Amino acid sequence: MTLPETTSPAPVPAGTAASPRPSTDRVPASMPTSVGVLGGGRMGAGIAHAFLLAGVRVHVVERDAAAAEAARERVETALARSAQKGIEIPDADTLTTGVDTAAFADAGLVIEAVPEDRALKADALARIEGAVKGDAVVASNTSSISIDALAAALRRPQRFLGLHFFNPVPASVLVEVVTGSRSEPQVVAAATDWVDAIGKTAVVVRDAPGFASSRLGVALGLEAIRMLEEGVASAHDIDTAMELGYRHPMGPLRTTDIVGLDVRLGIAEELERAFGARFTPPALLRELVAQGHLGRKTGRGFYEWSER
Repeated sequence: MTLPETTSPAPVPAGTAASPRPSTDRVPASMPTSVGVLGGGRMGAGIAHAFLLAGVRVHVVERDAAAAEAARERVETALARSAQKGIEIPDADTLTTGVDTAAFADAGLVIEAVPEDRALKADALARIEGAVKGDAVVASNTSSISIDALAAALRRPQRFLGLHFFNPVPASVLVEVVTGSRSEPQVVAAATDWVDAIGKTAVVVRDAPGFASSRLGVALGLEAIRMLEEGVASAHDIDTAMELGYRHPMGPLRTTDIVGLDVRLGIAEELERAFGARFTPPALLRELVAQGHLGRKTGRGFYEWSER
């Protein structure tokens, strides 16, 4: 099987520009003054950026010093872009990075943002829970893994829920608040308020495979990949059909490139285990991931990307 013909990506559609800095007038009294993020990749850095703009102190923990420094650079780059848009940015000392989860000791909320791997996330959450105070809220940024499954090994599952941010975080306004069967209602309510306070919109969904957005988004994305695999149309034309015919701001193949083909493959495999063959990943998706063509972050997926 050969790589499909690629085209240059279109500009990011209107309506996806970064939100202005949230007004401090709507920051709830329950908003933590300190938030931790475990994992400083694209998603973790974006989450840190969102809370920093809301005036919250943020500590990002990574696996080693080099990764921590790279995380700092990602967050600072995002802040610089916000400043260029005229958005007020916080003082430099509100962001700290490091390698020790002990830095989460005073955090009221800590969000796990490691790659979409069940074992990796379970280990990350155990490390977080061992570092935070008893009344802290712990959240996973998972896009598909069961919140109840992740909560099973935690000592305080009632203080745990999902906060599913979308990539790229600065430009995306949606956050799924995913409630586990043991998540306390007041924790869910507080998390929803915090999402509003950082200038984003919360949708509350119960713990189910793929939640709401991933389940629907992956179903559309996988069918688009099958159409490309079968030669029904080019990637550009499949995306254009959805953008112009159904008013999607971005087509499913371009969206997959931005999300990451490896991330989408992992979600599809998780959904396949839950729902069967309708979520079986197409051979083309597996082939591109095996070749290292993961989308925008590697410069090539269903499209060629000149900027990462």
